[in-house]
Amino acid sequence: MSADAATTRPERLSGAISGNAIRRIVLAQSKRAGVGHIGSALSVADIIAALYGGVLQVQDPADPARDRFVLSKGHAVLAVYAALSLRGWLAPEQLDTYCGDGSLLGVHPEHALPGIDFASGSLGHGLSYAAGAALAARMQGSARRAFALLSDAECNEGSVWEAAMFAPAQRLDRLTVVIDYNKWQATGRSDEVMALAPLRRKWEAFGWDAVEVDGHDLDGLLAALRRRPDGSGRPRALVAHTVKGRGVSFMEDDNNWHYRVPNADEVRRAKVELGLA
Repeated sequence: MSADAATTRPERLSGAISGNAIRRIVLAQSKRAGVGHIGSALSVADIIAALYGGVLQVQDPADPARDRFVLSKGHAVLAVYAALSLRGWLAPEQLDTYCGDGSLLGVHPEHALPGIDFASGSLGHGLSYAAGAALAARMQGSARRAFALLSDAECNEGSVWEAAMFAPAQRLDRLTVVIDYNKWQATGRSDEVMALAPLRRKWEAFGWDAVEVDGHDLDGLLAALRRRPDGSGRPRALVAHTVKGRGVSFMEDDNNWHYRVPNADEVRRAKVELGLA
């Protein structure tokens, strides 16, 4: 499926949210603030669009009955800030404080910011937060769901697999984890740093209802994320195959964009490719 087909279907999403709308903000704010991690934010843009535009039941970020979301790979938070802005929960002038002195919009999410349920950044802890949120919902008799978005590199962490054993034991079937499987981490190819493959089968072996999805196919993401518990008690794992730097040809699958900041000409070229110029 083409990048355009995968990211620009507003009729399936609420408001102005789309993967490319998120990418536009990511590019502009990364350049303005001089802060990297743009490759990771572009990688998850379609997943974030699906969650915030068509899956998460959140009418008000302060509603106790809202679904909970944990961005465990906190360094991709610029994509979430973009979604919060597109939902109208983050004013344009506040978005422009990204990584400024005294701003709540840092390189990693802070729960003091409305719309951010959990602070994150130290990799490997987000699934535990989400499992706790799902358990709390059940104890409170709430129908709310909990979602966590992990990087593939986080699956190197033992704490992830401890939470992965806990959730099926507690029959937390209102918990969904999405793994952004872009095949890169900071120091190299994910499968070369650790033997992650076969990742779906590993999650299945830990008692999860695990599926593989195209992390840039909006229809597939929405169908997988909207699926309700089937009575088995198994939590759900989506191994989302993605491309780091998705949507910008000279950034795609290039790990230099883990930290690099685009210059003005690169932002211009990227907007042209995304049809945003």
